[in-house]
Amino acid sequence: MVLNIICRVRKIVNKTNLNLLNKMKSSNSYSFLVADDHGVVRQGASLVISDLFLNATIYQSGTFKETFKVLKENKIDLLILDINFPDGNSLNIISEVKILQPDIKILMFTAYDEEIYAMRFLKAGASGYLNKVCSEDEMKLAINTMILSGKYITQNVKDRILDSYMSKKPSNPLEQLSNREVEIARLLIKGYGNLEISDLLHIKKTTVSTFKNRVFEKLGIDNLAALIKIFELYFDTTD
Repeated sequence: MVLNIICRVRKIVNKTNLNLLNKMKSSNSYSFLVADDHGVVRQGASLVISDLFLNATIYQSGTFKETFKVLKENKIDLLILDINFPDGNSLNIISEVKILQPDIKILMFTAYDEEIYAMRFLKAGASGYLNKVCSEDEMKLAINTMILSGKYITQNVKDRILDSYMSKKPSNPLEQLSNREVEIARLLIKGYGNLEISDLLHIKKTTVSTFKNRVFEKLGIDNLAALIKIFELYFDTTD
């Protein structure tokens, strides 16, 4: 009974949001910046935005340098931002974006697993997080919600937050790892050795060992079996 009521309320809220947006779209103009190093992603996101907002002004950028140039020259309502670029990582520049435009809304739009990365980017100052495997409808909902309320996370992330609260389980220890540390940890779990990881990531074998030691130290473990157990507990898959 409760579940049915919740589902009905969600449908009503989503329908209301879409109706409000439809009323607004002919009379309101918003500015968007789609920042992604893949042109096809930028173009696809721009088409979705154009379909939602008739008067939208849409900018595109493929590097951090281009992103900051647009932000310095234009007021942006919503920044749709990927995680990795040829010239840096978004986790390190969100605060700089906020300095340039304190009121900007930032939607992380990435292929990185939300189970590991969503909370760290939200804590860094992003307003929402959406995985690139989402449907077009979900992307529209995310953009609608960001414009209307300024925040968006998927139901999956909401469920994980609720599960953590209900079970009293401590916050995800994987969140304290850097992106590179997570990358190397996952390769270790898949059975790759230090030399193989070195060749795959084009870094020195000693660098791999350093990252491995950091991972073990941060997680308070000393063997691969313990690392696997932590990933199984806090992350659904190691694919």
